[in-house]
Amino acid sequence: MLASEYFQREFVINSSGHLEIGGCDLVNLAHTFGTPLYVLDEQRIRLNCRTYLEALKNVYPHFEVVYAGKALLNQAICGLIYQEGLGLDVVSGGELYTALQAGFPAERIYFHGNNKSPAELLMALRHGVGWIMVDNSMELETLNQLALETKTKPRVVFRLRPGIEAHTHTYDQTGQEDSKFGMGIHDGETMAAVKSALASPHLKLVGFHSHIGSQIFDVAPFKAAANVLAAFLAKVRTQTGFVAQVLDLGGGLGIAYNKQEKPQALRETVAEIGRYTRECLTALQYPLPKLVLEPGRSIVGTAGTTLYTVGNIKTIPGIRTYLSVDGGMTDNPRIAIYQAVYEGVLANKMNEPLTEVVTVTGKCCESGDMLIWDLPIAPPSTGDLCAIFETGAYNYSMASNYNRLPRPAMVLVSAGEAELIVQRESYEQLVQNDLLPERLKVKAETKPMKYSS
Repeated sequence: MLASEYFQREFVINSSGHLEIGGCDLVNLAHTFGTPLYVLDEQRIRLNCRTYLEALKNVYPHFEVVYAGKALLNQAICGLIYQEGLGLDVVSGGELYTALQAGFPAERIYFHGNNKSPAELLMALRHGVGWIMVDNSMELETLNQLALETKTKPRVVFRLRPGIEAHTHTYDQTGQEDSKFGMGIHDGETMAAVKSALASPHLKLVGFHSHIGSQIFDVAPFKAAANVLAAFLAKVRTQTGFVAQVLDLGGGLGIAYNKQEKPQALRETVAEIGRYTRECLTALQYPLPKLVLEPGRSIVGTAGTTLYTVGNIKTIPGIRTYLSVDGGMTDNPRIAIYQAVYEGVLANKMNEPLTEVVTVTGKCCESGDMLIWDLPIAPPSTGDLCAIFETGAYNYSMASNYNRLPRPAMVLVSAGEAELIVQRESYEQLVQNDLLPERLKVKAETKPMKYSS
């Protein structure tokens, strides 16, 4: 059986039997840019952006799609997202700085995070960030004081806990009552914060936000969140007279990492969320606010493929064969954190039958450094090129230098052209922030210290 049959994927395979993405031969990319290498399909990202916009335009009158930068953020992504008409969600000073360096308009930036520092908030105020998503009452007080000091009046959106437990990994749940994120609806915290913000001459409260989790296949929890928030908006109007201009339902739609995962079609799911939200608000006779969705994974996840070079191959008779590659948990920690299940192939042997079963492992000194367990594969050899799919989201953005491994390069591919958008880290960059006190410098005459037993 060939890879296309087993994985139920439509691969583009050239006359050399090599896998192509965006018109580029992956073997040639590996030779040109080295491995490990993140490969991003530009047209896939653009298509996903347009799917969101087109799905909403026929079901909701006023909306904005805001890309969640935490999934993957660099200056090239900022530019691409801007071209497609999306806003940008950032969660730190570093993400904000990246966006500003790329020239992304500050007024189209939504600044999230549960523990924004005063310095980060000042950075946002001074650059005129469009929307500040306030997570808790203490942050509200800090922002109010900083707005007074800077003579600004930021638009504020409160993040709420709707009490919805999405069906996903525990670490991906964010909308339940017991959460580090957001203000409580049922305990009176948010209502008190609303009254405080409305009374402040330094803040402009504009709406409410929730985010129930990530990698969610079922549309039901999104509908439940929409229903809870619509009811709360009506309650706030009754008690304070405030009418929200913004209703932000966050992101969280999942992607299929493997053939066992079968999410609903993106266009239909997004349209269903928009339609149901409109129905909830209309039933309450509530003026329709701007509806905001904040996708990340569903924009870039399926556009990413990571390339590795096969190194050592070790067979333990009667147990398993380990196929080691030149990356691992440093460039993709999701397997170790979330027990994620990926699919992969030998990109240079696409026309060869899958006759072997191997476990793809990384090169870190950790037993948990696994990329794929029990992968059907063509007969492998050292030097083969292993491609692992759906690595566009939360791979580079969560990458580390564990074992002092440099972060990989990233290329954007389209119409047969590949552009380097992130350079590979060098060994020199790994030590550029190290400081070596004079007394610890290794000198030829220095002798190791001796310890008595």
